Amino acid sequence: MTNREEKEELKKRKKSVLRETVEAILIAFVLAMFIRTFVVQAFKIPSSSMEDTLLIGDHILVSKLSYGLQMPKPHILGWHVVRFVGLPIMVLPIVDSELKPLWGEIKRGDVIVFRFPQDRTKDFIKRVVALPGETVEIREGKIYIDGRLWKENFGVHKGSISGKMDSADNFGPYRVPEGCVFVMGDNRDRSYDSRFWGCVSIKDIKGRAFMIYFSWDHEKNRIRFSRIGKFIQ
Repeated sequence: MTNREEKEELKKRKKSVLRETVEAILIAFVLAMFIRTFVVQAFKIPSSSMEDTLLIGDHILVSKLSYGLQMPKPHILGWHVVRFVGLPIMVLPIVDSELKPLWGEIKRGDVIVFRFPQDRTKDFIKRVVALPGETVEIREGKIYIDGRLWKENFGVHKGSISGKMDSADNFGPYRVPEGCVFVMGDNRDRSYDSRFWGCVSIKDIKGRAFMIYFSWDHEKNRIRFSRIGKFIQ
């Protein structure tokens, strides 16, 4: 083989390696998008509205197959920047979608992630309190469903920081429309939820939160090892 033939062969090999690398990256991207859209998605807890169930800095997994299938809509709501150690490493499209409830059952007490009704680019996480057709009422911080006290041990009362949510200790009665659920945060005095902006359409539910896979304590600047692998009740 001549030097020229060797150089051409080397070029072909380099092109082949480059093409295989690009193909692998594209396949990985498509697979990641498929898993993120239809199977499971990771979320980070940014606020204290779900304390003490979920803390600021908890990283959770949400099953998108708990209640049915997520069906993408043919338009993009915005863009999500994926960061690692504070640095942007990937930009993913925020694809609008809706839940097709083909199986499973939404139950009172489920912790769900959903598109915020007032801004569909944002995802909220709350607990299902009342189901379609039920009447919810709050009296002095206690929750009543169809006139009966809901005996639950999720909610905590830590006092409102700004005072804007004090009136939420008394609410309703409110009848949940069909096709919707009424949601609240477990940190009842510091949660912006259905008491303020109404119910959540079942079509806007993205999935059920089921596990904490990582947790970072920003105040103490350390990992909360005791929370890793904890299932969400």
